[in-house]
Amino acid sequence: MQTLSEENYLKAIWKLVENSGVAVSTNEIAASVQTSPASVTDMLKKLADKKLISYQRYRGVTLSAKGRSVAIEVVRKHRLWEVFLVQQLGFKWDEVHDIAEQLEHIRSNELTEKLDKYLGFPKTDPHGDPIPDKTGKISELHQIPLSKLEKGKKGIMTGVADHSTQFLQLLDKHGIHLGDSIEIKETTAYDLSIAIAVNKKKTIHISNSVSKNIMVSKNKS
Repeated sequence: MQTLSEENYLKAIWKLVENSGVAVSTNEIAASVQTSPASVTDMLKKLADKKLISYQRYRGVTLSAKGRSVAIEVVRKHRLWEVFLVQQLGFKWDEVHDIAEQLEHIRSNELTEKLDKYLGFPKTDPHGDPIPDKTGKISELHQIPLSKLEKGKKGIMTGVADHSTQFLQLLDKHGIHLGDSIEIKETTAYDLSIAIAVNKKKTIHISNSVSKNIMVSKNKS
């Protein structure tokens, strides 16, 4: 049985490895869980003793099959609870992360499966992230950052790379949501900021850092 802290570390390592495709460093994990490298090192030793990770100093960290299974189950519960909070309780997409962080540690497989069925077996969470099924399988999303879309091209917003409250509230302020059609109207060479048309209506100017964190599926013009 893993502690809540151990589950949080496994989830953080899984996300880092998924994004990079390679073993991750102690410093990367420390930044992700917002603690010191020394504290991370202590935890990694505990996780290695439980055969949940493979850890070699100076070579990075990867999850064992057992560790990956635990991490994916935590991610599955987190994303299902986010769907429940938004769809059933009326929370906004920028309000659910911290609550789901608490609910993800409930140790009841029966509850998880009944929750999944009650919600109609959703494929993605309110932020567009794929929800693992009960076997741990995760659907592959074919999406790119909006910043990589060329001028004149269109895409459908499918997710966000930044889940922070501030970023999600910024998108709400601009009226940009999942499922919106976005067309690149103009790119400024100096700072790579762009002008976009949302749902063929109003034109909005956004910075390069914002466009990097909006994920879209690429459509034909």
